[in-house]
Amino acid sequence: MRRTTWCAGVSLVLGALLVIDWHPWWAVLPRALALGMAAMLAFTVLERWPRSMPPWLSRWVLQIVAVAAVIPLATLAIYVAGTDAGAPPFWQDADRWTGFLTLNVVGLLVAPWVALAALVRHKDALARQQALTFALERSELERQALEARVQLLQRQVAPHFLFNTLANLQALVDSGSAQASVVMRHLVAYLRGSVPRLQQPLVRMEDEIALVSAYLELMHLRMPDRLRFRLDVADQARTLGCPGLSVLTLVENAIRHGIDPCEDGGEVVVRVRCDDACCEVSVIDDGRGLCGVAAGLGTGLQALRQRLQLLYGDAASLQLQAGPQRGAVARLRLPARELTA
Repeated sequence: MRRTTWCAGVSLVLGALLVIDWHPWWAVLPRALALGMAAMLAFTVLERWPRSMPPWLSRWVLQIVAVAAVIPLATLAIYVAGTDAGAPPFWQDADRWTGFLTLNVVGLLVAPWVALAALVRHKDALARQQALTFALERSELERQALEARVQLLQRQVAPHFLFNTLANLQALVDSGSAQASVVMRHLVAYLRGSVPRLQQPLVRMEDEIALVSAYLELMHLRMPDRLRFRLDVADQARTLGCPGLSVLTLVENAIRHGIDPCEDGGEVVVRVRCDDACCEVSVIDDGRGLCGVAAGLGTGLQALRQRLQLLYGDAASLQLQAGPQRGAVARLRLPARELTA
């Protein structure tokens, strides 16, 4: 439709220019319009037919040649059809012959260049469309690669938690502790809640904190006299999104490297605060601290740092520093984004 309108507009403009010099408009404009439509029809047909072209002939060359060839043929058909019955042929009428030649000359001067301009415009539009298609495909592939990498990192974290928890349970069983059965029940409940989250890049903060609470209860059963914990979560932060098992990673790290090595144990405090732009999770312990411990502090935090970079880029951060007196403080900063249930 756009091509027809555009071609009709060009034909009528050229016809109007011819009206200024000769012939009344009701004779010139219809002929110019018919000539333009014939050229457009030839151009359009050869866009798809023939389906295959010989290697030595480009389709665009055939289209331009066809447009140039159809001009005299269409003009001849117009003048033959416009000759009244019994009237002499148009070439015997000086005015009609001049009009025939004028239409041919103008058509041959204009139509191939218009066809070439249409081809250039079409090729440019096709190139932009292909570039956009390639960009979308590349973006989709990058998204899939990102999701695959996040899932890989989450699967790397999963054995880390499971092996540590099972090692703690084994220690209770080997020591013949009466708490082993209770710990086993809590462990089953903990795994039932944690394993499904291993496949989720983002979870609600309240679900993550519930899992953290279950884990701390489990660890408290293992060392009731050495572990104290406190959860301090702002209500407005509960519906925000966070990477699955992220807070749990910090808590597990605090117990394993901070509380567990201390003979007298210690306390773990999980504090979550947020404003309009940022959600900050602090995991504070008063255990052994960072003395002699590498900044990376094991597989869990290294994987968490990579997940944060993949999910948020520079909008999220993870910092680990010594506590004010003893112990360590892990601060996780995330964009404050709501996550529906």
